[in-house]
Parts: sequence; structure tokens; C-alpha cells
Amino acid sequence: MRYTWIDEYLMGKTGVTKDHKKEWNWIRYQIGGKLFAAVCLNDSDEPYYITLKLEPAEGDFLRKQYEDIVPGYYMNKQHWNSVKPDGAVPDDLLRDLLDKSYQIVLNGLSKKRQQEILAGN
Repeated sequence: MRYTWIDEYLMGKTGVTKDHKKEWNWIRYQIGGKLFAAVCLNDSDEPYYITLKLEPAEGDFLRKQYEDIVPGYYMNKQHWNSVKPDGAVPDDLLRDLLDKSYQIVLNGLSKKRQQEILAGN
């Protein structure tokens, strides 16, 4: 995987937790108990998709621009997108997409919960 910085980058965000869902073989990144990104692993434990949430119009636009961005693997195809881990999506763009996914899911939480997370509670 060319995006070796993902784990450190996501874990550096406020309130992020991570786990490994063995049944799916996914490393899941969550905020407030809600998934915002996942690194999907194959049977050899190698990444084969990085899945994240985007606004539907932006996801659709990006899928038309980059062959390495596809509808979300095993997810709602309108809201979720998957990036091939050895593809040609620039690092800066992937960081931006991960930031957006984090913000979309954070904004979907109650204002009280958002404040608790951002305050480190």
C-alpha cells in the first residue's frame, strides 16, 4: 500500500478510535462510535480498499475523474467510496477526502456529542 501514513494521520484526529473487525477483516476508524473510514484487508492481510464517506455528488464526480475511486465496497454506493490502496489518487487528495469523511460523520452526531468529542471527553 502506498498510503502508509493513513493510520497515523487518522489516529491523530480528535476522538478517533480504531478496531479490527475480524469477520470482515477491516481496520475501522470511528468517531463517536460511527464509522468514517476503513482499510479493507484481503486474506493475506494486505489492504485492497480504503473506504470513506463523501457527499454523493462529490463521490460521483471523483469516481469519474479517478479510475482508482470506486463505489463503496460492501457499503451504500451513494454515500461511500473506496480507493484502491496502490492506485494513482494523490496523497493530498486522499487526505482531503479522509478529512471530509471525518467531518461528515462528526457533523451527523448530536451537537452535545460533538462538543464532548472535541473537548476530549
